[in-house]
Amino acid sequence: MLRTILVFLLAVPGLAVAEPEVFIQVLGIAQDAGYPQTNCYKPHCMRAWENPDLRRMASSIAVVDTATKTKYLFDASPDMREQLFELHQSAPDGEYALAGVFLTHAHMGHYTGLMHIGREGAGASGIPVFAMPTMTEYLSSNGPWELLVRLQNIELRPLTDGKPVKLNAKLSVTPIEVPHRPEYSETVGYRIDGPDKSAVFIPDIDKWEHWKTDIRDVIRSVDYALLDASFFADDELPGRDMSKIKHPFVAESMDLFDELTVAEKSRVIFIHMNHTNPLLIEGSPEREQVKSRGFRVAHEGMRLEL
Repeated sequence: MLRTILVFLLAVPGLAVAEPEVFIQVLGIAQDAGYPQTNCYKPHCMRAWENPDLRRMASSIAVVDTATKTKYLFDASPDMREQLFELHQSAPDGEYALAGVFLTHAHMGHYTGLMHIGREGAGASGIPVFAMPTMTEYLSSNGPWELLVRLQNIELRPLTDGKPVKLNAKLSVTPIEVPHRPEYSETVGYRIDGPDKSAVFIPDIDKWEHWKTDIRDVIRSVDYALLDASFFADDELPGRDMSKIKHPFVAESMDLFDELTVAEKSRVIFIHMNHTNPLLIEGSPEREQVKSRGFRVAHEGMRLEL
C-alpha cells in the first residue's frame, strides 16, 4: 500500500516529495585502482577505455544530513576530486560543510585521496579525519600525509573499535575492526545509524570465516549492508592461485547468505569490485544471478535513506 501511495504521489504533476533528512550516497563502486585499471588493455577493460560512460570510480560513500547541513565522506579514494564534485551536486559547498572523513585503512584506494585536501589542491583547513590508532600514527609520521597535519589541512580524530562517534542527535558512526592485510594500519568497517535506519559499510575484509563476528547477524541488524565484492568467483584471474586471495568472493557470500530471508537478502549491496569482476558489466549473467538470488549491486549515485 505504501509503495502504491508513493508511486501515486510521484505521478502527481507539481507535487514535490520530501527529500530524506539523512541519506547515504554511493560515490564509487570499483576496487582501489578504479575501472578500467592502469595497464589493463584486455577486452573487459578496453570497453571502458573506449567508452568513458562505462568507467567507475574507486569505492567510496558519503552521508548527507540535510537538517544540519553537513556531509561526511567514507574513504578518501584516488578519485576524490570527481567524487566531491558529485557530492557537491547533492549537498553544495557553501550550503553544506564537509564535517568529516572516515578512513577504513591504509590501502591506496581508501586514503590517498587526502592528497586533494593539501595546499597543492583544495588547501582545506581543519577537515576532521577519523581513523583508527595505527592509521592515525601512520598519517602523523609519514610524508606526504604528515604535512597535511602540520599545515592543519586536516585534524586527526582517533577512533576506538566498537565505540560510537555521535555526530549529532540523530546520526552516529561506529568503527568495527575486521581482518585484512595490515601493512600500514588496521582495517575497519563502519556501522552508520541515522534517525530511522542503519547501514554497515565493509568494503575490504578477509574471508568471512576469518572474522570473529557472524556477518549474517550483522546483516540482520541493519537496513543496508554494503559489502566487499572485490572478486566474483575463484576462476576470475587466469594463471593466478586465487586461494591466496583472502577476499570473500561474491559467489561464496551468496552461498553463505542463502539462509537469510528474502527481506534480509535485499539488504545486501555488493560494492568494491575489481576491474575483472563481471558485476561491473550491466546485463552480465553474473549480475543477473545476483539479482535473481535476491541481492543487489551498488551503483554510482545510489541513495539509501537513513
